[in-house]
Amino acid sequence: MGTTRDVMANNSYSGVKNSTANHDGDFGCSLKDLRSLMELRGAEAISKIGESYGDVQGLCTRLKTSPVDGLSGQPADIDKRKEVFGQNLIPPKKPKTFLQLVWEALQDVTLIILEVAAIVSLGLSFYRPPDWSYLCGVEDDGEAEAGWIEGAAILLSVVCVVLVTAFNDWSKEKQFRGLQSRIEQEQKFAVVRGGQVIQIPVAEIVVGDVAQIKYGDLLPSDGILIQGNDLKIDESSLTGESDHVKKTLDRDPMLLSGTHVMEGSGKMLVTAVGENSQTGIIFALLGASEDDDDDEEEKEAKKKEKKEKKEKKKQDGAAENRKKAKAADGAAMEMQPLNSDEVDIDEKRKSNLKEKKEKSVLQGKLTKLAVQIGKAGLVMSAITVIILVVLFVVDTFWVQGLPWHKDCTPIYVQFFVKFFIIGVTVLVVAVPEGLPLAVTISLAYSVKKMMKDNNLVRHLDACETMGNATAICSDKTGTLTMNRMTVVQAYVADKHYRNVPEPQLIPAAIMDILVLGISVNSAYTTNIMSPEKEGGLPRQVGNKTECALLGFANDLKRDYQAIRNEIPEEKLYKVYTFNSCRKSMSTVLKNADGSFRMFSKGASEILLKKCSKLLTASGETKVFRPRDREDMVKKVIEPMASEGLRTICLAYRDFPVSEGEPDWDQENDILTSLTCVCVVGIEDPVRPEVPDAIKKCQRAGITVRMVTGDNINTARAIATKCGILQPGDEFLCMEGKEFNRRIRNEKGEIEQERIDKIWPKLRVLARSSPTDKHTLVKGIIDSTVLEQRQVVAVTGDGTNDGPALKKADVGFAMGIAGTDVAKEASDIILTDDNFSSIVKAVMWGRNVYDSISKFLQFQLTVNVVAVIVAFTGACITQDSPLKAVQMLWVNLIMDTFASLALATEPPTESLLLRKPYGRNKPLISRTMMKNILGHGVYQLIIIFTLLFVGEQIFDIDSGRYAPLHSPPSEHYTIIFNTFVLLQLFNEINARKIHGERNVFDGIFNNLIFCSIVFGTFIIQIVIVQWGGKPFSCVGLSIDQWLWCTFLGFSSLLWGQVRRPTHTHSEFVLLANVQSLDNKEDEIRARVSFQRDIGDCNIRVVNAFRSSLSPYEGLEKPESRSSIHNFMTHPEFRIEDSEPSIPLIDDTDAEDDAPTKRNSASPRNNNNAVESGNNHLYVEGNKAAGTPSAPGSPLHSQETSL
Repeated sequence: MGTTRDVMANNSYSGVKNSTANHDGDFGCSLKDLRSLMELRGAEAISKIGESYGDVQGLCTRLKTSPVDGLSGQPADIDKRKEVFGQNLIPPKKPKTFLQLVWEALQDVTLIILEVAAIVSLGLSFYRPPDWSYLCGVEDDGEAEAGWIEGAAILLSVVCVVLVTAFNDWSKEKQFRGLQSRIEQEQKFAVVRGGQVIQIPVAEIVVGDVAQIKYGDLLPSDGILIQGNDLKIDESSLTGESDHVKKTLDRDPMLLSGTHVMEGSGKMLVTAVGENSQTGIIFALLGASEDDDDDEEEKEAKKKEKKEKKEKKKQDGAAENRKKAKAADGAAMEMQPLNSDEVDIDEKRKSNLKEKKEKSVLQGKLTKLAVQIGKAGLVMSAITVIILVVLFVVDTFWVQGLPWHKDCTPIYVQFFVKFFIIGVTVLVVAVPEGLPLAVTISLAYSVKKMMKDNNLVRHLDACETMGNATAICSDKTGTLTMNRMTVVQAYVADKHYRNVPEPQLIPAAIMDILVLGISVNSAYTTNIMSPEKEGGLPRQVGNKTECALLGFANDLKRDYQAIRNEIPEEKLYKVYTFNSCRKSMSTVLKNADGSFRMFSKGASEILLKKCSKLLTASGETKVFRPRDREDMVKKVIEPMASEGLRTICLAYRDFPVSEGEPDWDQENDILTSLTCVCVVGIEDPVRPEVPDAIKKCQRAGITVRMVTGDNINTARAIATKCGILQPGDEFLCMEGKEFNRRIRNEKGEIEQERIDKIWPKLRVLARSSPTDKHTLVKGIIDSTVLEQRQVVAVTGDGTNDGPALKKADVGFAMGIAGTDVAKEASDIILTDDNFSSIVKAVMWGRNVYDSISKFLQFQLTVNVVAVIVAFTGACITQDSPLKAVQMLWVNLIMDTFASLALATEPPTESLLLRKPYGRNKPLISRTMMKNILGHGVYQLIIIFTLLFVGEQIFDIDSGRYAPLHSPPSEHYTIIFNTFVLLQLFNEINARKIHGERNVFDGIFNNLIFCSIVFGTFIIQIVIVQWGGKPFSCVGLSIDQWLWCTFLGFSSLLWGQVRRPTHTHSEFVLLANVQSLDNKEDEIRARVSFQRDIGDCNIRVVNAFRSSLSPYEGLEKPESRSSIHNFMTHPEFRIEDSEPSIPLIDDTDAEDDAPTKRNSASPRNNNNAVESGNNHLYVEGNKAAGTPSAPGSPLHSQETSL
């Protein structure tokens, strides 16, 4: 069969090229047929399939695929399908070419002014007045022929600046594209090929593939359902309808790309991919209008009418494209997918397709600062020009009393142009356009390096926000633990086994029921595979809790695969898959005699409430009363849980023929009167590196909280192993149910004040639902108890973690265990699911902030000095000591090179020794301000000394008051050279911003820094020695060079003199005191120590507060566009004020599939925890509600023991 199929494929493959117009010859249906079929929904679609193909089976035959075995997977066949039906790719927008980027860089206003001035200067320099220039009051020094050089040099340096800027932008864009393709490659999907289930990259899916879909998937293409269990889809991204749509073969089998599977599982036949899928069609519409949109910002006004027409046209296009809805309405609805956050189509389109729109908070702050500095520079440059013009006019026409000769006009204009150029250069140096560039470089560099640390950053600003994080709410399973589960204890046949029992100890009758239940009542995609390495552990594929149970079956020497082969998935009568309110999984089998048997599994304390019988050792059942259940909880479940084991109950129920077929939709009646078979204890060991990582977080002033769906005893045991709870702490462990009771008022509404009483001390939230997680995160973020707004990071892997991940400041999704929905809602994906990678993200985030501060410190020092030198020099000597071209060179080294050098410093562990800065920390700290002013004043003293008495010190001719076209002087060359060398050595000073003494510490770890400093020095030598007229330089002697270098080096010595010995410890103290965020971490302070240091603290705190600037609260941009090529956010709706108390008996919110534990929906109350069972634990004797006093700032976590 395979070979004939291959021959067929090959034969028809050769014919494809000729018959592009008519594909019916190759496959039984054309691209057009499939496209029109996928535009139908519900009953229409079913009747169309019936008319054209008979049924889905008929369509499979036409597409030459098998619903059971899928495609053959032959390369020729796959290639042919790609050719006929297209690839599953939506081509990205074309990147900007290098020339476009050059053109953008040329739009810089200051550069345009400079270009114009240079061209005017160039034109005027060729004008020769008659030989009576003495009449104009101008001395001619015979150098006039070289007058054009300055204009030309300015133009040349502008070209350099533009090329460097364009190159930076180009490399940044390239990095973004690399990141995007990496994210897209990461996405894989399960398809059946040649009868085997394999994972392939989403881009490799072709029409005719049979794909397996499950809870949490984001559908990568359009398709038709072949077989489904309890399948519900969130289609809000395409239709705007937020209700989940139930998909069945007889009602609505159409599945669309970009929608999310919220419940159930199934198989689908892929019928449209890439640009032909529904999402692709929409993207094509968007892409067409996007091309015209590029210049929109500059020409907003002109384009408004055009845009309205375009919108109209676009809506018509969408309406034609889809026949299903009312014309205009339909169009509006069809455009909806791109606004999952109810953003305007227009805005979303821009944000979706323009990366440059994604500005981070820090970039916003810096752009604002740059604008302010730029304005100041503009004022300074205007004043400089005015003063120069006034002095010249007064001197020429008043003091010398000369008349205005008509022939002299061009010469005067030449003077004015020279003054104007000086003014513009002051402006060029004043505008720190390097600031936003530095952030971009720093973030792009960090993002690239973070990939090596297993952090895949989806939103750039998440990287920097992470540096300010004050709280992390982490899942337990997979993040803190290894997510490799094994059954280690079992209670079966009336006996509690501390180790997995030998098979002969379990009665045969019980064994058969147990193994059958485990085999069929779990997703068939979950499997135990043979180990990759000889002697290694077996590989677990799919849901890990189910893997533990299948492993248990293997330990009992039974083969679950044989049972599955006997009862394939198609033979399962009914499956209740996991969902976030059912929290259990049940599978119904129909017996030969017409009776039914249902197997269930779920969290033990919940499922035991549904059990009325227990299977005994004899294989008989006995009545299981509430009293027996309490005994079992005390003697079996609690001892297991206190060892950190997760407990799962396995049960079954028979429906005899006599009762007839039950109504399967009445879940409450179905899932009751169960017979308990066995309770197992599953171990998920703590990752070895986690306790250390948590200790680092606590030292860095970050509170770690554990939010889990597990039993409270299990959760507490794991939290203690991880170090989240320590012996003697007074922190809270609470169950979701109790948490909800305490945060809601009589009407059942959540109150912020109530949350504020709990969260500062809460460390473990057990049996929590996704809604609780969202409530907690929102409560911490909105809290005003502490004077700094908390910055919260959250980890999540399940579909239902989406709302919490989106609400958090930084959402971490799990790369391995995470569902597509969770990844979509997240900012950073942890590719190894490991908590210690979060600590690395904190380190990188803090490093970004510090790198920017270093650059800022350096940049502002240069700005201040250069502007003041140019300004005063111009006012006093009517000429700037630093010429236009020299200024441009300084601007280039300090803006572009320095931002590269300082923004790429690698992070060090010491970053984790300080507390978070907090959101409203000003960009320029007090220490930095001291450094900027200290170095600025020092440099000004040196430059002015050289300017006014330099000729005497070096015994050379003075360069002051030189005529218009005079040759460059040694005097001014020495000033320029010293100025540049001062900046170069100050760049080394800028490496430390917290007053550390050793500025060379770790300098050789940063090769970029070393090479830039060294390279700049070499170029400076070339400019001075051989720059000549264009750079207004004369070659200097060795002695003069040594003096210039010594003066430059002296700024390092001055830096050491300025750094007082206690600064560093003061900084640590300051940071500690300032971290009122983490009052709660330092409750256990030593009173005596606090008294001694109290006065000092108050002084430092007050000093610090006075330096805080009122930066606005930095909110996270609301409408984030996804980087995935066409995935839009699922619509998460959480009603905060809904009075019905959500379900809390939940277990594992974080496990992403069928084994979430059982509990009923909010309507039935047969599973309420007995009222006496109040799960609130205060460890220690302090009342839970009292807010803690801030402890001593130098008191750290370790002393608590």
